[in-house]
Amino acid sequence: MVVAGSIEEKESQLSALLVGFQSVLVSFSGGVDSSYLLKIAVDALGQNAVAATGLSQTYAAEEMDEARVIATEIGAEHLLVDTAELTDPRYADNTHQRCFFCKTELYTQLSNVAVTRGLKVVVDGANADDLDDYRPGMRAARDLGVRSPLQEVGLFKAEIRQLSERHGLRTWDKPAVACLSSRFAYGDPITVEKLRKVATAESAVRRLGFLGFRVRHHDEIARLEVPHEQFGMAIERAGELVAAVTAAGYRHVVLDLAGYRSGNMNEVLNARLKSRGLRRPSTI
Repeated sequence: MVVAGSIEEKESQLSALLVGFQSVLVSFSGGVDSSYLLKIAVDALGQNAVAATGLSQTYAAEEMDEARVIATEIGAEHLLVDTAELTDPRYADNTHQRCFFCKTELYTQLSNVAVTRGLKVVVDGANADDLDDYRPGMRAARDLGVRSPLQEVGLFKAEIRQLSERHGLRTWDKPAVACLSSRFAYGDPITVEKLRKVATAESAVRRLGFLGFRVRHHDEIARLEVPHEQFGMAIERAGELVAAVTAAGYRHVVLDLAGYRSGNMNEVLNARLKSRGLRRPSTI
C-alpha cells in the first residue's frame, strides 16, 4: 500500500494507477467508496470505465435503484449482473466466512463480464480502513485477481468522503451500507424470507426519517441500532417504530442502547476467539 503525503497526491496516484490498467470494471454498490472510485475511473478512462452491480436479494431494492441513479450522474455505463450466492449452502449457513463465499460469487460473475466486454481489470472499493477490520471478502478479491485501488494508494474513508464532496458527489456523507445478511448473527441460516423481513422493516424505518441505522434480526425480535444523535427521535416516535417494524413480521422491537456500530455481529465472534486465546480470523 502506498501512503502519499496528502489526499491530493493520493488521488493523483489513484488516477495514474487506473490509467495504467487501461480499462476497468468497477464493482459498484452506490456507496461512498465505489462511487468515488467510479468517478475517478470515468475521469481517467472515459468509456473504458464501466460500473457493474450484483443483482441480489441481499441488498435492499432502494439501494439498487440509487446505484443506477448515481452511476448515471457520474456518466458511467452501468450493468446489472445476476448473482446466486443464496443457492450456495456455504453462504446460506452463515458462518464467519459468509462474505468470502458471497464475494467469490460476485467477483466470479464480474470477471466473466469483464472478459466478455474486453475490460482488463476488475476493481472494488475496499479502502485502507478495511485492513483493520475482519473482511473475508478481501481474500476472495485477491484469489480472483480483483484490485483495490483505493487501498493501494492508502486512501482512508474520511479522505474519500472529503474528496467526494470536492467532486460534488452526493454520496460524500452517505451512511455506510452493508448487505442485509449482516443483520443476522453467525450461525443463523440466511433465507430469502428472512432477508425480505429485514428489508421491509428497514425500509419502513427509513421512511420515518432515520439514517445510518440497522435492524438486527433475532427470530421474533428486531434489535434496532440507531446513531446516538437519533435516540431522541427514536423515543419520540417509538409508537411509529413499533408499528412499522411489527408490520414487517416481528413480534418485539427493542432499542439497542449502545447505538449503531459497524461490524456489530463480529463482536461476539471476536469475543469468543479472545476467550479461547485465539486471534480473530485472518482476512488473508
